[in-house]
Amino acid sequence: MPTLPLTARDYLAHLRALTASFTDLARSADVGVAVPACAGWTWPDLVTHTGNVHRWAAEVVRTGEPRKQAFEEPAAGDLAGWYAESAALLLAALGEADPEDRCWHFCGTAKTKLFWFRRQVHETAMHLVDAHACAGTTPVLDPLVSADGIDEVLGAMLPRITRWHAVPPLPVPLTVRATDTGHEWTVVPGEPPVLGEGEAAATVEAPAQDLLTLLWKRGEATPRITGDEELARTFLKSPLTP
Repeated sequence: MPTLPLTARDYLAHLRALTASFTDLARSADVGVAVPACAGWTWPDLVTHTGNVHRWAAEVVRTGEPRKQAFEEPAAGDLAGWYAESAALLLAALGEADPEDRCWHFCGTAKTKLFWFRRQVHETAMHLVDAHACAGTTPVLDPLVSADGIDEVLGAMLPRITRWHAVPPLPVPLTVRATDTGHEWTVVPGEPPVLGEGEAAATVEAPAQDLLTLLWKRGEATPRITGDEELARTFLKSPLTP
């Protein structure tokens, strides 16, 4: 079973594939269609947001410092072409970066550039899921990418989640298990809850992509829950991401 997080080289390969898929969808999208998981957004809003996030992250990687966010700044010219350029700028910045160099970011892990290799893979993966929802098609993410995305949510975002949301307390440990990759995570009580060890009162099991989309409040996957079902469903409904 592969160790998580992945390596910078692995993240770059996955990011190239994900941004290429997003670009392909952008070329054939119905610009008037709504984005189901993003209230008030249409397809151009989704592409504009994702491209601007790539450009912002590229600047953070280049400088190592926080940069002003302008995620809704209008795209110039052809939307798909502008997005492809945004992805190329990000890939170039990451390709030139030393993953171990110090760099600002907003989560509870080591402040190095490696964070941005990972974060932009999962930024793109989730918005690719959104793009497929707009197109009425079903995305298929690499199971290892999905497992790594779960690891990011539970290991990197959860320790900072109270900065963004009011999270209901977790009274006892809960385990999340990806049935296709074999990875599992146990979340233990704390303010906020964190990864740790303990005898789980409930276990949530599903393929990694289903678990990842549940954590990001996309889709309607039905996991297998054993133990305290109310505990598990309350946790899954909690705001766990920015």
